[in-house]
Amino acid sequence: MRTDQILTRLERVFARLDREPERPAHLQTPQMSRHRVVLLGSTLVFYLAIVVAVLTTSWLVRLDWQIMFFRPYEQWPQVHAFLDYLVVLGQRGPTAVMVAAWLGWRCWRQHTLRPLITLGVALLLLNVTVGSVKLGLGRLGPHYATEIGSAELFAGGDIFPSGHTANAVVTWGILAYLASTVVTRRVLSVVSAVVSLSVGATTVYLGTHWVSDVLLGWSAGLLILLALPWFEPLIARSEAYVFELRELLRRRAETGRMPAPVVSALTPLLSAGGKWQLRRVDGPVVEEPVPVPVPAAAGAGAAHSPAPRPAAHPVTARPHLIRSERTPVTPVGSRRPAHTERAATRGAAARPIAGG
Repeated sequence: MRTDQILTRLERVFARLDREPERPAHLQTPQMSRHRVVLLGSTLVFYLAIVVAVLTTSWLVRLDWQIMFFRPYEQWPQVHAFLDYLVVLGQRGPTAVMVAAWLGWRCWRQHTLRPLITLGVALLLLNVTVGSVKLGLGRLGPHYATEIGSAELFAGGDIFPSGHTANAVVTWGILAYLASTVVTRRVLSVVSAVVSLSVGATTVYLGTHWVSDVLLGWSAGLLILLALPWFEPLIARSEAYVFELRELLRRRAETGRMPAPVVSALTPLLSAGGKWQLRRVDGPVVEEPVPVPVPAAAGAGAAHSPAPRPAAHPVTARPHLIRSERTPVTPVGSRRPAHTERAATRGAAARPIAGG
């Protein structure tokens, strides 16, 4: 696909986004209210309590081992096939694609980039926070446990907290965070809570995570959703930057348009003496050939001097191809074969005539 076709399609997309956002007047962007701050602080305390309970090998670790020995996948094997598909709702790749498609349609309808940028910020926070704790604690899963009753920390694992659970909370919860009405926000909050709880419980059923992994995953995802209003200024600046970048691409895509300061800066460099000069007109900036004076030939050789050839490059409206000034160089030698008869005639005329 050519560059002009890509720019044309981008222009159609941004032309839709240029319109005013269609947001309900009664629903504003979520703010960091006192209720949200209290809920964020409570969730953070719960998060730290789980980490401390696992680090100290408390009753929570004993509960992990009891459920692991219970083996739920052997107690209820009839639901195993269904839960294998249900757990996909917590995988980052499929869920991110589905939610991004829905939010992309929201961007198209509401004429704003905020939904997709908010999703990107939330997923970035999820990868940084959950990934760092996973690698820092290095806990092994139930299928790879080596010592009964141990917390299995700092053993090279990466399952604490549960990434499936945290991803389900963030990915589906972002739909409730970006809801356009109060009723829709409440309904989507319930749906996202049910999905995230189901995904977490399914990982325990399949034996891929401890119970404490799921509890910490729920807390990690909820912390990201509750902290998103602090990143709203960053989201707004990112959206403005994207539109500014679009304007820059639009100016560059306009054929034959150059800012006046650029032309004024380049004109002294391509002034008299060079072969090409810039001329500012109402339309595009064009290149014009400057006639180079040809020195008059002396003697009889002037009659045989070749006529000046026309310019090799016709005048075209190409604003970005500017010839630099070059000093004319006289070629050494001649490409034409020597004329023996003409040389003999000139040699004979030069000799003095003898006799009377």
